[in-house]
Amino acid sequence: MDPKRFLFVSLDAALIGDVAWQVHREGHDVRYYIEAEKDREIADGFVPKSDDWRADVEWADVIVFDDIWVGRDVGTGEIARRLRSEGHAVIGGTPNTDRLEEDRGYAMEILEANGVNTIDHRVFDDFDDGIDFIKENPGPYVIKPLGEVQNVKRLLYVGNEDDGSDVIDVLRAYKKAWGHRMKGFQLQRKVEGVEIAICGFFNGGTFIEQVNFNFEHKRLFPGNIGPSTGEMGTSMFWAGQNRLFEETLGRLEGWLAEEGYVGSIDINCIVNERGIYPLEFTPRFGYPTITLQEESIESSTGQFFYDLAGGNDPEPVVHGGYQIGVRIVLPPFPFDDEKTYDENSRNAAVVFETDSREGIHIEDAKMVDGQWRAAGESGMPLVVTGKGDTMQKAREQAYDRIDTIVIPNLYYRDDIGERWIDGEGDRLLAWGYLGPNE
Repeated sequence: MDPKRFLFVSLDAALIGDVAWQVHREGHDVRYYIEAEKDREIADGFVPKSDDWRADVEWADVIVFDDIWVGRDVGTGEIARRLRSEGHAVIGGTPNTDRLEEDRGYAMEILEANGVNTIDHRVFDDFDDGIDFIKENPGPYVIKPLGEVQNVKRLLYVGNEDDGSDVIDVLRAYKKAWGHRMKGFQLQRKVEGVEIAICGFFNGGTFIEQVNFNFEHKRLFPGNIGPSTGEMGTSMFWAGQNRLFEETLGRLEGWLAEEGYVGSIDINCIVNERGIYPLEFTPRFGYPTITLQEESIESSTGQFFYDLAGGNDPEPVVHGGYQIGVRIVLPPFPFDDEKTYDENSRNAAVVFETDSREGIHIEDAKMVDGQWRAAGESGMPLVVTGKGDTMQKAREQAYDRIDTIVIPNLYYRDDIGERWIDGEGDRLLAWGYLGPNE
């Protein structure tokens, strides 16, 4: 493949720096634009930057949007749709696919309209109405905030009490603390089972053959306890278009084609012996999911993105076993505390005990005079990955790599991938859902 020109665009937080770095290392011309002033130093020294992404549109062969947000508003889907109408090759959504993430009620309507089974759910714009509903229909529920505050991950609450009393208490607290910002919320009936995400890549007309299956680890501490974060790590593997795909994303292929969607789309589900129950969409790249996916794509990432954006039929070569990615974080992650960040983490040096950088990926990092440093204000400098024929081998490789990294005050979860080993894999296989390369 001859070198192409890629323009990566972050119109909110800087998220796509590692992928831009990989495409740049493959020999392509890359420019990366970051809108948020506090994040603009992220990927400095790794990736050439753009000061004005709109001025670079005509330069680019492919334009890549990393998220659905433009500041506090949903909006990249509308921009991507307009650019495609002008003849540009774009990885990005549409207004309706953006809405899948921003409006959970709408997402469930789309699933139901396309024959996908859903969990009992209801959307509320009044806290008291939600509380009354639980009193009249007692049971365990999940609270999922709507709108801009859904990015405050600690607001998602999974109920534990059979009568829903803990959910009622949380809603009362949210009314006092977040009533001015939370425009609404969804109550979703809690279902027990294995949580798994099905991720497909769509080229504007159809899904590619390879499907990614991943397992998120959102809680801060090992054992899945502590505050909810964006993500502390992910385990995954690739397979074909099996039952899990066919009964979820596969049924949306026609709708996505009508929309002209291009990129990664992920649907998180609970599955058990009785069925598959979708929870929520990620109609964009996931983080650090895309970092791990990029690591496990053993052919050219630039070729893959170029074909995807151009409506071609990408045929990436993917790793045939298992993969895990571990997010390395610094204080005060996952919270915002500028004083703590300044004292403990800002510009923290990343020291490597070996010359190898295999499996080491940047997130909120920069390079200054050859020295890797923490960048931005979120405290997420690195993601470390591992691959193997088994999940255990993937874990060993990733954690062996982490052992060679020194950053003062770093922390991470040391149990990424253990859920699969401890029984989730056996249950999914026993229920007849999937396995690697099936």
